[in-house]
Amino acid sequence: MAVKKLSETFPKALIEEVQKWGGMKQTGVSLRYMMEFGAIPTERNLLISAQFLHKELPIRIARRAIELESLPYGLSEKPAVLKVRDWYLDSFRDLRSFSDIKDTKDEQAFTQMIKMIKVRHNNVVPTMALGVQQLKKDSNPKIMYPNLDEIHQFLDRFYLSRIGIRMLIGQHVALHDPNPPSDVVGYIHTKMSPMEVARTASEDARGICLKEYGSAPAIKLYGDPNFTFPYVPPHLHLMVFELVKNSLRAVQERFVDSDRVAPPIRIIVADGLEDVTIKISDEGGGIPRSGLPKIFTYLYSTAKTPLDEHSNFDSTDAMTMAGYGYGLPISRLYARYFGGDLQVISMEGYGTDAYLHLSRLGDSQEPLP
Repeated sequence: MAVKKLSETFPKALIEEVQKWGGMKQTGVSLRYMMEFGAIPTERNLLISAQFLHKELPIRIARRAIELESLPYGLSEKPAVLKVRDWYLDSFRDLRSFSDIKDTKDEQAFTQMIKMIKVRHNNVVPTMALGVQQLKKDSNPKIMYPNLDEIHQFLDRFYLSRIGIRMLIGQHVALHDPNPPSDVVGYIHTKMSPMEVARTASEDARGICLKEYGSAPAIKLYGDPNFTFPYVPPHLHLMVFELVKNSLRAVQERFVDSDRVAPPIRIIVADGLEDVTIKISDEGGGIPRSGLPKIFTYLYSTAKTPLDEHSNFDSTDAMTMAGYGYGLPISRLYARYFGGDLQVISMEGYGTDAYLHLSRLGDSQEPLP
């Protein structure tokens, strides 16, 4: 199949504009700023927010579109990657064709448009994963893991930027809720209980384990149930869900033929002055030391990859125990987005401890790749 060059698919003027906007400086915001600014979502504040996004989103989207054009090893030409590139260019064009936002009517129309942009990009992660898989399938087997650092670094930048774009759009859209729950500012819960989110996420992961294996290890949760701090619950849910899912799978597979009862997964929530740390410990046999550097890469999964060209990414059945090897690297990006981190320490022959650090202060700027 002949690959259509960018100039054949999109007008020259649009490509020049993408280049121009991609060279502009991005502006980061902090969790605290989003929370304070959104606390009183007046018409004036929503107008200021929309005007900021009208200028900021095209810059961020243009930078990613440019990168998608110049990936190594022919990744840019894979059908799935071309599809993602076209989504980014369509969104850039939509944003740039929208005239200046002067009043509430403009702001409401703009909000509807960015809502549509967010939906358009829903399947970017699995589609890019498919593109990387197409590259692995077609490439020379001599191109092994160390040579793919450039692709890992690109995907880190790409997905981190995507988290930021979706957070900014989601936050702006959510501020329009006429009756927000108490202590909720857009996407941010000002009094989120990490224990409660960890409990829900681990129950969800356990449900998938039960469905897949017919049984699941127990999960024990330790920490202060009354402790709260400001954070984005869906981000924390995603991270804990991924980590617990990995632990459940490791323990389940290690003890599947054993007479012993599978040992529980332990989740400990600790509230420090700077960080809230969530430790997830399992006795699933651990990861060999040689495998540890690979766990945060996008081309490594110990599981069979349930992705192909015909995957229906909207299907709820796609949520398998193994996924396509993106859970850990993407969870680490979610942690880093608000100034936290994710570390994994393993004892081969025993088990793995994952430490999820979340910044309690909320004042670190978004990292802007």
